[in-house]
Amino acid sequence: MNLVCPGCEARDAFLPAIAFAFQPILDVEAQRIFAFEALVRGAGGEGAGTVLAAVTSESRYSFDQACRTTAIAEAARLGLPETGALLSINFLPNAVYEPRNCLRATLRAAERVRFPLSALMFEVTEGEKLDDPAHLRHVVEAYQEMGFTVAIDDFGAGHSGLSLLADFQPDIIKLDMGLIRGLEASIPRRAIVQGMAGICAQLGIRLVAEGVETRAEYEALRGCGVSLFQGYLFARPEFRALPVPAYA
Repeated sequence: MNLVCPGCEARDAFLPAIAFAFQPILDVEAQRIFAFEALVRGAGGEGAGTVLAAVTSESRYSFDQACRTTAIAEAARLGLPETGALLSINFLPNAVYEPRNCLRATLRAAERVRFPLSALMFEVTEGEKLDDPAHLRHVVEAYQEMGFTVAIDDFGAGHSGLSLLADFQPDIIKLDMGLIRGLEASIPRRAIVQGMAGICAQLGIRLVAEGVETRAEYEALRGCGVSLFQGYLFARPEFRALPVPAYA
């Protein structure tokens, strides 16, 4: 795999117009917002599926770069740094050729708007097919060495599962909502989540339950030892705005 970043500063002929919605991740024990996740949207609020459908293999790198820089600029405009929360940005591991080189535009964008680098969190979706899992490990470890928080999203729904966790440890794991839905009535789901909470505690990883929609799910997750939450029960994503969450 070519890990040199050829033409890192170049832009492709076509990229979909993008904007962002934001959804909070709550620390219910501390009663504070832990992070806001930046969710890509079309310029008119179109869903992520519409935007991603326009991304080609040729434009993947430039799209990934545009998402990072646009999310930082929008979050700064909305005053996110003043909240004390992290900004969580999804990234495409297959679009990162060499981690430090491919962060240059991100660093410049943060410097322009005085966005603190310590407030950046990068999420990789486990469900994305990885061209080279060893490369993902290299990217995650490089980001951690540079002081960024790194999360694996949709954990339990993708290609690698626990084998990925055995090879390297992110700072955050976000449980896939498929494990959470109906948790309160499912002994197997509760056992899996409780087991994951124990594993994460031993490895120094924080566990986020995403897609939480009901009070019953929330209470079952709290019983499993989860303290970080994201989902409609607390706040829906808001387009070009930072929503004010409700606390369960």
